[in-house]
Amino acid sequence: MTNSKLLITALMAATALAGCKAVGPDFQSPAAPTTPGYLMQGDAPSDFARLSPDQRVAGAWWKSFGSADLDRVMDQALGGNQTVGAANASLVRLLQEAAATRGAQQPQVDVNAGLQGERINLTAFGFSGAPGFNISNPTLGLYSIGGTVSYDADLFGGLRRGSEAAAAQAENQARQADAAYLTLTGQTTMAALQIATVRAEIVTVQQAIDEDAKVVSLIREAEGAGGEAPAATTSARAQLAADEAMLPPLQQQLAQARHELAQLVGQAPADWTAPDFDLASFSAPAEIPVSLPSRLVRRRPDILAAEANVHVAVAQLGVATAALYPDLRLTANITQTAIPPVSLLSYGASGWSLAAGLTQPIWHGGTLKAEKRAAEAAANEALLRYHGTVVAAFTQVADVMSAITQDDAELVALARSEAVASDALRDDENAFRLGGGALLPVLDDERRLQMARRARVAAQGRRLADIAELYVATAADWRDEKS
Repeated sequence: MTNSKLLITALMAATALAGCKAVGPDFQSPAAPTTPGYLMQGDAPSDFARLSPDQRVAGAWWKSFGSADLDRVMDQALGGNQTVGAANASLVRLLQEAAATRGAQQPQVDVNAGLQGERINLTAFGFSGAPGFNISNPTLGLYSIGGTVSYDADLFGGLRRGSEAAAAQAENQARQADAAYLTLTGQTTMAALQIATVRAEIVTVQQAIDEDAKVVSLIREAEGAGGEAPAATTSARAQLAADEAMLPPLQQQLAQARHELAQLVGQAPADWTAPDFDLASFSAPAEIPVSLPSRLVRRRPDILAAEANVHVAVAQLGVATAALYPDLRLTANITQTAIPPVSLLSYGASGWSLAAGLTQPIWHGGTLKAEKRAAEAAANEALLRYHGTVVAAFTQVADVMSAITQDDAELVALARSEAVASDALRDDENAFRLGGGALLPVLDDERRLQMARRARVAAQGRRLADIAELYVATAADWRDEKS
């Protein structure tokens, strides 16, 4: 059998061996949870979050709030946020690294060419001083061209497991990019709602200040008519000052929310101006379809990223296992070498070699076995972290669903409180104006009304923010228009 046939036979045998099953465990997705819902026994149920086995929110979910300003800002955030851009760049990097790892499994072919100049020292060979030899040291040019083929047979799948791990790492990053998009849309929506809520609170405080000013005016009229002591003005003015003191902290909250939104859009605060979001312009959907837990684990990005991490760890366990077994590497090269260039491609100028190297680990001081045990522990750790991520996700959904239920109850109670306070203030103001009532009830009624108004506005904003968080917690995907 010729050497070329031997090489072909060896390559075919190595390819057949490389097709054998890789050592180490094969990755399997963790089983979906069997829990039927999210709320704990005793939690107040809500009709707002409707559990659905077949449907979920998809598409531009923030449009359900009906704010054109939010839609415009979201477009800017999705196009300019640096965190999302970095996540995408990282994904591209890992995809290319996975492709490079796959390439290492294929035969590696290199071509080389060389030119070497050399002056031969004939004296070193005893020619120069010998009688009858009168020749000078010649100068030669040596030309070469050739190629090398090498192939790791990957008998036990170490390279294949490495490629599998690299692909799983890219999958993990893809899920993290999904999570970055989802987080960005949620944070942008909640920042816009924060601006709208604080602006509405500022309006209520300003209304209270205006009411305080009216009371001060009433007292002064009463003083002028001799029906009220000057000390009454002091109490009214003290309440006016207290209400005015509420404005600076709210203005600071508004500034911070506006700055945060600029950062989410990817702009410095000095280079971008946030819209004046109006809380009244936001509407809430009647309900949100929420996937069952068994479906949510197949959709929520952080859970899928944790699952990909388990895949990485299992594949790396295969790499550590394969390192305990023999490795076969085949190498072939051919080189054409000649002094005159015209002879470079002639058969007489050719030289070649074939090599097959088999390596079997024998003694490494326990390193390889320790690395395998470490990989087993890493796989177990990744699986436990996956289950922790699932539990945390379900807890978040339960928290938000319960929060929305309590938001609804609070809004009903605050509406009643505001109505009662408004009626009481109207009655006591009329009595005071007509001389049949005292100042103190008016001041108390105004304080209660101001607190009820501000609490209702804050509760409205909180409910809208909780709805936005529910969208995020249930993995609403802005890029998927299909349910």
